[in-house]
Amino acid sequence: MADEEGAGRGSINISGVSGAFAIGDGNSVVNQSGAGLPQRDPAQEELLRRVRELRADLERLVASSQTAELDAELAGAQAEIEESGRAGQGRLARIRQALTDAGALTGLLASAGAVAESVAALLGS
Repeated sequence: MADEEGAGRGSINISGVSGAFAIGDGNSVVNQSGAGLPQRDPAQEELLRRVRELRADLERLVASSQTAELDAELAGAQAEIEESGRAGQGRLARIRQALTDAGALTGLLASAGAVAESVAALLGS
């Protein structure tokens, strides 16, 4: 074993690795941060921004079943866009309905109108 260590062939101890790595001669590693993530549609990005804004505004209102339902749909849309790059048509329709149901409570919030506008544009109506 002393001969191997003297020839540059000693033992290797790796206690922990994260990220990209390679072991051995002639290997190369390419670490592309964000590779494989879907490109986001600018309209979906705008919806995400507006959803976050409305969720922050909802915290200022007196909680009700309508605001809780709306917040749950907004949270789902936020997660969908962050994970997949877009909110699905079903989610958009549910947000539209939740906005309608909570209209009396959210009617004074400009952010609610902004989300409704983004949803209508994405649904094509």
